[in-house]
Amino acid sequence: QVRLVESGGGLVQPGGSLRLSCAASGSIFSIYDMDWYRQAPGKQQRELVATITSGGSTNYADSVKGRFTISRDNAKNTVYLQMDSLKPEDTAVYYCGARRPGWLQPSSWGQGTQVTVSS
Repeated sequence: QVRLVESGGGLVQPGGSLRLSCAASGSIFSIYDMDWYRQAPGKQQRELVATITSGGSTNYADSVKGRFTISRDNAKNTVYLQMDSLKPEDTAVYYCGARRPGWLQPSSWGQGTQVTVSS
């Protein structure tokens, strides 16, 4: 089982940028596909924001395409989410998830990091 710890959240003005990090430990990080999800205030479900496979292929939700970039550094056991041109509607708790290839849902989750976009 892989353990995940997110960091990098905070308060940012609209149009600003943040980079989230998710550090993994306890298992072979490189075999996992990695996801970033977010849960907006008042919403019960988490939204899948971005995915990067063990081979480095990426995919994004339409709402963040062109503004967010997911990447991974297997040597550091870390996945990143670079968020640019942030909007108030990006405000949410962001979670990373580790997903075994072929699985539909992550098998491990981080504790989440708050991102607030407000002037």
